[in-house]
Amino acid sequence: MAHDYDIVIGGGGFIGLTLARALSVAAPGLFRVAVVDPAPPERLHAPNNDGRAMTISAASRRMLETLGVWADVAEDAQPVNRIEITDTPLDSPVRLPVLQFDTVDTADGPAAHVVENAVLMRALATAVEDSGATLIAPESIEGIETRGSGVAVRLGSGRESTARLVVAADGRRSRLRRMAGIKAITWDYPQVGIVTTVEHEHPHWGRAVQHFLPAGPFAMLPMTGRRCSLVWTEAPKDAERMLALDEGRLNAEITRRFGGELGEVRVISPLQTFPLSLSMARDFVKPGVALIGDAAHGLHWLAGQGLNHGLRDVAALTEVLVEARRIGEDIGQVNVLRRYERWRRFDSSMSAAGMDALNRLFANDNRTLRMVRTLGLGMVDRLAPLKRLFVAEAAGTTGELPRLMRGERI
Repeated sequence: MAHDYDIVIGGGGFIGLTLARALSVAAPGLFRVAVVDPAPPERLHAPNNDGRAMTISAASRRMLETLGVWADVAEDAQPVNRIEITDTPLDSPVRLPVLQFDTVDTADGPAAHVVENAVLMRALATAVEDSGATLIAPESIEGIETRGSGVAVRLGSGRESTARLVVAADGRRSRLRRMAGIKAITWDYPQVGIVTTVEHEHPHWGRAVQHFLPAGPFAMLPMTGRRCSLVWTEAPKDAERMLALDEGRLNAEITRRFGGELGEVRVISPLQTFPLSLSMARDFVKPGVALIGDAAHGLHWLAGQGLNHGLRDVAALTEVLVEARRIGEDIGQVNVLRRYERWRRFDSSMSAAGMDALNRLFANDNRTLRMVRTLGLGMVDRLAPLKRLFVAEAAGTTGELPRLMRGERI
């Protein structure tokens, strides 16, 4: 049976675009790839410049370098030179770190960089255009049906295409996951995430700081210049109160949470809020379908590793598909796709469970628990092997790394 495409990727966000680029670089001319996204194509080159940013681990950076994307990002990427963790009451006059470590001790530089969403999106859009993938946008996938050795893809416009494999990269509320009949375990946290960008009076020196406050983590991710991306967790009622504050009072509240160490703080982008949740697909694959990124696993944002876990999915799936195609296997067959699932499901499940446990442990103002946390983190701070493990985790270099994340071609 002839197919219109070998692979149809549902979702043109960071993960979907990276997969399209990875397939092209790893195996030029081997796959016919289409990316379907409901947003107009202009959104890729002119994304919402809202100042939001994300953490790119060292392993993810190596992957983006191999894919020819990092060169268009590097100038605007802020290295994370140091990570500090505090666990003190909100109004504590002194916030001494209970755990701190330098991240420049890794073999090839900092464990992570902070990059603005808009910068990475533009770089990926350019790279995907050069890769020869077909962008079908604005368009939606309204149905998928397994037929023989392929999958029929029904689009919102009424058009139907066929592919050997459909990859769901459409986020944690994935419609494609539901269309494939894959169920997910989900639960909501009594927390709201707040994201914004701030300017501050004093330089940050590349420090990423995570304050564990009673409502949840309050993280400051250093950006270029005297700016930080603020990743803030609050109880829903407190989040509503923050959104209702005028500019002066909002700046004062944020400065209070910063602990005063960066001087006066001023919000320079609109506050964005969203409810926090965790989700884990019961299966990552079915015949003709694979899930990647948040469609497979939506983690709590505690460690800021959601994108990096999604990029590891991309690297693993690309490696499995390229190797299968080279030896003549059908890339839509479930026995091929299970190799990807076995590679990624355990790691994703352990990360989700770990983030959930940490959130429950630290989003608690019980004095006894606070003492236990402080003692535990203090012990880690004094043990060099454990600190190196923390740095390796931040760098994304633990576990069985796909070749792209080692900076190698497939």
